[in-house]
Amino acid sequence: MLRPARAGDEAAMETFLAAHAETSMFLRGNLHNFGLFERNDPHGTEYWIAETGGEIAAIFGISNGGFAMSQAPGAPDSLWDAFAGCLRGRELAGLSGEEAQVAQSKRALGIGRAALSLDDPEPLFRLSLDRLRLPDGTGGIRRPIEADRALLERWNAAYVTELRMGTPGRVATESRERAERAIKGDDTRLLISDGTPVAMTALNARLPDMVQIGGVYTPPDLRGRGHARRAVALHMDELRGDGVTTAILFASGPAACRAYEAIGFERIGTYALVFLKEPVVIG
Repeated sequence: MLRPARAGDEAAMETFLAAHAETSMFLRGNLHNFGLFERNDPHGTEYWIAETGGEIAAIFGISNGGFAMSQAPGAPDSLWDAFAGCLRGRELAGLSGEEAQVAQSKRALGIGRAALSLDDPEPLFRLSLDRLRLPDGTGGIRRPIEADRALLERWNAAYVTELRMGTPGRVATESRERAERAIKGDDTRLLISDGTPVAMTALNARLPDMVQIGGVYTPPDLRGRGHARRAVALHMDELRGDGVTTAILFASGPAACRAYEAIGFERIGTYALVFLKEPVVIG
C-alpha cells in the first residue's frame, strides 16, 4: 500500500534515499530544499511511501513541474500500478530514475515510446572529490551576471534542443527560466577564457555533501578543446572547498564520457531520463 508522506517522515525518508544515493538525487534534493508541502515552485515534490514491517521500502514522487521520480528497488507491479493511481488526473512532463524503475513507470502510466521526445538511458558516473583531477588549460570560472542573460538564454535553448530535453513549444520559455535561475541562484558557473565565456556547467540537484551535475554545455564551434571538462573540474574543486565530497552525473554521449573520465569520474550504472513531446494527463 502507498500512503502520502506526512510531517515527521522526513528523517526516515532521507535515511532510505541515502542508501540509494546515486539514483535518488532529484528526490533527495527536492526533499532537502523544499520539504513535503511546497506546491508552487516547479521543483517542489509530492511524495508517497510504501512500508514493509514499519520500514520504508519505496518512495515515489512527482514534482510540481510534472516529473515523476521513484526509488523503489524490487517493487512489484501492483505497487507501480498504485503509484499510477496516485497520479490520476495529474499532468506528466517526464520521468527520471534508475533504468529498470523508469521502465516500470512507463508501463504503469501507459506512456508509449511514440509520445516521447527523449528516452535514452545514459551512463551514470560518480566521483569522490578527493580523487578529482584538475586538467591543464587556461581560464577560470565565475558565477553568471546580468550581462550574461542573453548568452545564457541562447546556450540553454541550444542545450535543451540538442538533448531533446523539453517540449518544442516551450524551448524559449524554458531557456529564459534557466537563465533566470542561473543568475539568481548559485548552481551555475561559466568558464571564461580571454574574457569570453566558452563553456557552462551547472548543478541540477544539491545536498550539503553531494551534488548532481547537469547543464554542461559548450557551443559547437568551441568543442574539442577541453572546455567542458575544465569547467566541471573547476566547479567541483570550488564545491570541494565548501565541504561537498561526492559528485554524480549522467553523460549524454561518448565524448562526454571521455571528458568526465579524464577528471576522475567512474561509471557505476545507468540512469534514465524521459521527456514527453507534450505533457499528458494521467488517466
